[in-house]
Amino acid sequence: MRPNLRTIVRTGAVAFSLSMVLAGCTVVVDEGQGPGPRPPRPGPGPQFCTREYQPVCGERRGDRTTFANPCEADRAGFRIVHGGQCRGGGIRPGPGPWPGPSPFPGPRPPRPEPAPQFCTREYRPVCAQRGRSLQTFGNACEADAAGFRVIDRGPC
Repeated sequence: MRPNLRTIVRTGAVAFSLSMVLAGCTVVVDEGQGPGPRPPRPGPGPQFCTREYQPVCGERRGDRTTFANPCEADRAGFRIVHGGQCRGGGIRPGPGPWPGPSPFPGPRPPRPEPAPQFCTREYRPVCAQRGRSLQTFGNACEADAAGFRVIDRGPC
């Protein structure tokens, strides 16, 4: 059966009327103050600086210090006064891992021992020397790790 024109018009009028009724509905949602204030943002994380050497003179509360580069001065909380080393009133190197001036009077402390070196177990014997001592090692890495200098391939 074919729908006649009157049925189509009536269906369209009903659909239009329902659309107008629904469009007139308004929904109001009161969310109040919300979940509360947002938590503060975390501060900046650690800052990493390059190892370039471009000395600058930094100042903080009247204290002037020479830093290896502008990034190091900024990281330590110093304002850059000028490029190059600080002059007059003594030149102090930038701070170490401790706050304020160096806790070591006089010369620098000795360097820490190097980290242990790990070598493969391949067997390629070498003859190595340290001072007047000659010794055969399983490979060049083992000789180097023991502080010896390789002087020849094969056993001594």
